[in-house]
Amino acid sequence: VLYFSDPRTDPWPLVHSPLPVTLLFVSYLFVVALGPFYMRKRKPLKLRGLLIAYNLAMMTLSSYMFYEFLVTSVLDDYSYLCQPVDYSRSELGMRMARVCWWFFFSKVIELLDTIFFILRKKQEQVTFLHVYHHGTMLFNWWSGVKYVPGGQAFFIGMLNSFVHIFMYGYYALASLGPQMHRYLWWKRYLTIMQLCQFVAIAAHSSYNLFTECPFPDGFNTAVFLYILSLIALFLHFYYQTYTRGKQ
Repeated sequence: VLYFSDPRTDPWPLVHSPLPVTLLFVSYLFVVALGPFYMRKRKPLKLRGLLIAYNLAMMTLSSYMFYEFLVTSVLDDYSYLCQPVDYSRSELGMRMARVCWWFFFSKVIELLDTIFFILRKKQEQVTFLHVYHHGTMLFNWWSGVKYVPGGQAFFIGMLNSFVHIFMYGYYALASLGPQMHRYLWWKRYLTIMQLCQFVAIAAHSSYNLFTECPFPDGFNTAVFLYILSLIALFLHFYYQTYTRGKQ
């Protein structure tokens, strides 16, 4: 199947060509590889004020995106089983395309998560799962916004934005300092929430592979395979952190 880029989103920032996101990704990998060497003989930065502001800003952005995905899908009577992309310039079609772009752009901003870990010398947090997830989401959502900004894709953005409200809320509390640690007992449940999200997305995207739906099968297949990789990695993280850790 030949996919044509959506003429509505094509002129928007970072969308037209794959070059800007590829350069971003390569720069990100450079920082991941060379950052620890740069920080080796330097003291870890505290960044407390910056982290609180960043996490609260990301929590606000996630809340806004969740609201937009939910309200637009309700107003436009979206189906959770099969929803083709509305390529028209209708008000609701444009509103959904816009929030898809914001969701993609939030994945660009989230690369800062890794940079903050490196500057604070929290290298143990920069795992393969962390880098893989942040790096691949950039390309996944670039292609989503370029070719299918809306339709079935809305469900992934809506669910992920919802989970990120709690995730960045957790990080905001954690960045207040060690005195907050006793209030962060729910970290395990945050991981369970993320896993439930992935299972829901896997079910959502695989359903369409067995039914007739005018949403590109190629995208549903790619989402399904990608989500399986995340389920495997997150289950491994869960086992290492909460099951084996307890033993």
